[in-house]
Amino acid sequence: MKNNMSEHGSDSTVFVGKKPTMSYVLACLTLFQNGTVDITLKARGRAISKAVDAAQILTKKFVPDVTVKSIELGTELVKSLDSGTTSDVSSMEIHLSK
Repeated sequence: MKNNMSEHGSDSTVFVGKKPTMSYVLACLTLFQNGTVDITLKARGRAISKAVDAAQILTKKFVPDVTVKSIELGTELVKSLDSGTTSDVSSMEIHLSK
């Protein structure tokens, strides 16, 4: 789970990207098993649906006492590595609490 944890943020943040959904579910389960009470799933662009799926699988199937505390929506300005242009990308944070 090396790339799921933030180097700059807290250890209870899971960044959702290109890996399979169950990888993020497992990362959250591991955090909860290690005593973490609050977890934040962060995603941008196409990964938003994967973050929602991970949160739903986690709360409905694996840990029923986990609830979605809040959801934050936003837009981030992202610079393209290829062309150097910037574009707006949707972002989402799902705050889970046990």
